[in-house]
Amino acid sequence: MYSEIQRERADIGGLMARPEYREWNPELIKPKKLLNPVKASRSHQELHRELLMNHRRGLGVDSKPELQRVLEHRRRNQLIKKKKEELEAKRLQCPFEQELLRRQQRLNQLEKPPEKEEDHAPEFIKVRENLRRITTLTSEERAL
Repeated sequence: MYSEIQRERADIGGLMARPEYREWNPELIKPKKLLNPVKASRSHQELHRELLMNHRRGLGVDSKPELQRVLEHRRRNQLIKKKKEELEAKRLQCPFEQELLRRQQRLNQLEKPPEKEEDHAPEFIKVRENLRRITTLTSEERAL
């Protein structure tokens, strides 16, 4: 396939005007067209051949299956809608509601550190508390 393209280009070259080498001095070295090292490389030829085959089949370079394209499009649209809704929700809140939310967040932050202090208690204290709860539950069951 690649050789066919080269032949076609050679045929096109016949249409172009060429200098007359016969008029030149026969002792001079006749110029030759230099080879492009990129086009001469094996990997470039294989890549070009593959691109030509895909073009003939009607496939694009980065073509994806239709289902995958549709799913990506839907995902993208969902993300855009979600961001728009979040922005609208922020805009629609009046300053009073925003201040209430800030205060609520501050109160939640102030309440959380005492819980963390309880987590740092030694394990034997936690186990002892659990045992007390269990014993109180079993004594209540006996009373019933």
